[in-house]
Amino acid sequence: MTADVFYTHAGCTLVALNPFQSIPDLYSLDVMKEYHYARQPQEFKPHIFIVAEEAYRNVRGQLEPVNQSLVVSGESGAGKTWTSRCLMKYYATVASVSSVVKSQDTVERIERRVLDSNPVMEAFGNACTLRNNNSSRFGKYIQLQLDRCQLLVGATVQTYLLEKTRVACQPANERNFHIFYQMMRGATDEQRKEWKMSHDQSFVWLPNSEKTIEEDCFHETVKAMVHLGINAERQGEIFRILAGILQLGNVSFSSSADESQPCHLDAKSKSTGYCFALTFLLCVPAEELQTCLRVRTLKAGKQSVLKPCSQADCSVRRDCLAKVIYAQLFEWLVTFINNSVCADKSTWCNFIGILDVYGFECFQTNNLEQLCINYANEKLQQHFVAHYLRAQQEEYVSEGLQWSFVKYQDNQSCLDLLEGSPISVFSLLNEESRLNRASDAKTFRVRLEKELCDNANISWDKFSKVPHFTVAHYAGKVGYQIEGMAEKNKDPVPPELISLLQKSNNQLLHQIFKDNETESQIKKGPGKTTVVSKFKNSLETLMKILHSTTPHYTRCIKPNPECKPLTFKKEEVDSLLACLIICVLTPQIQH
Repeated sequence: MTADVFYTHAGCTLVALNPFQSIPDLYSLDVMKEYHYARQPQEFKPHIFIVAEEAYRNVRGQLEPVNQSLVVSGESGAGKTWTSRCLMKYYATVASVSSVVKSQDTVERIERRVLDSNPVMEAFGNACTLRNNNSSRFGKYIQLQLDRCQLLVGATVQTYLLEKTRVACQPANERNFHIFYQMMRGATDEQRKEWKMSHDQSFVWLPNSEKTIEEDCFHETVKAMVHLGINAERQGEIFRILAGILQLGNVSFSSSADESQPCHLDAKSKSTGYCFALTFLLCVPAEELQTCLRVRTLKAGKQSVLKPCSQADCSVRRDCLAKVIYAQLFEWLVTFINNSVCADKSTWCNFIGILDVYGFECFQTNNLEQLCINYANEKLQQHFVAHYLRAQQEEYVSEGLQWSFVKYQDNQSCLDLLEGSPISVFSLLNEESRLNRASDAKTFRVRLEKELCDNANISWDKFSKVPHFTVAHYAGKVGYQIEGMAEKNKDPVPPELISLLQKSNNQLLHQIFKDNETESQIKKGPGKTTVVSKFKNSLETLMKILHSTTPHYTRCIKPNPECKPLTFKKEEVDSLLACLIICVLTPQIQH
């Protein structure tokens, strides 16, 4: 890797190498202006601003204005989030240059809010992982709204599949969401007192808190929240909820000698006052909270039967409470941001969309989250192939040009395996999830093998003691653990937990859970929409939007697995390019 070349073109795709260090003046205002005012930006050195400017000019460069989409893809740590930030900053700059003086204040306010949505969403939706200090644990599609003069007048954000399990279960050597660490490091003594977070207190759900990263910037997050219109009172409610979640993670249980009686709070939870702090911060009745965590309500006709939970079930309910609170808080935050930055439909006519989704994932243990993430990547890969490779080859055939056929990997068979009709992994998983019994991993594996044995993209290791299945994705094979997958797909929330939160005296928490719509979204029962179905539907909506726009692809590449600055490992990069099919794109277009 040379010291000043981090971008290159591969046919219609921009390839971006992550330098893993700050490069002075690479994204400065002067550089933005240089690309924006150039007659032929394509003649300049490859840069993300070339893609940005091409999309900007394309909006109005045809007889009928055409919406644009910039698809930023790549593995975790390749620089997708940074690239998306650069694109948003570019449009917030160039789309206001020609604004008239009297509207300048309004334009700057919109720009500021659009840009400030980034640090807030990253604080609540990103985390430090083994591969990336600022890994997005959700997908997002941002539509930047332009008026007839191509000025930025607003934006909307659509999010996908927040990894809410991270709140209560952090993988080894990884961290929880940034916002928790920001609070711990940036809180004043007065705030610590209010949030019941003393300097010497440790939290089970806050591992690796000794590690300091660039993203631990609480004051930047608070500043952005203010610009978005989240006032001090509302901020206080948000941070008390988050502090309550941390206290919840410290609550643990011990079994009762009498199985007919509920479990006890363990001695440490009692002596350290975790439950008192928790009920104070979430503003819920203390006795009812303890009952909800340790006793479940069973419906028998019109009768309700109370049954004590096992020690393991108590922990599951505790984790469930944390996940549902955090997920609904995140949804509220996204809605608030949209209300803050979205323009009235009468004021804008076109948009430029920026898609930043999680990269392909393959860990030592993979479950439902990785299955959904890799399914999304398969859909995007198919869109990429269809738009560029297949279209180019068909064009050559129709024009009668002499050229050699370039083989490329069509991943339709993999998509048929995952989402096809009538039988697929998703349809079978949904059936398993809707059965009124606990799922058995071994039985489900047998059913998968029986129903899907004709698809070459799925295989099984019959000697493995852990039930799983392996899918041959475009980027490589991934083994998925079946244990717990159906339960995650159900995503059940005991109704008594929702009832408890509806009684909260924290106005924000009460507001989030009081709506009948919220209650119906997270209700338990056979009619409940599964995680897979919900994600599949939202992804289909996204793909319709992408198909209706002119796409521009940027492939971010991680040049070395250790994230070392300015270090290029050819073998690593070659393998990444191969699975992304960039290597076949260039020779094909040269024919």
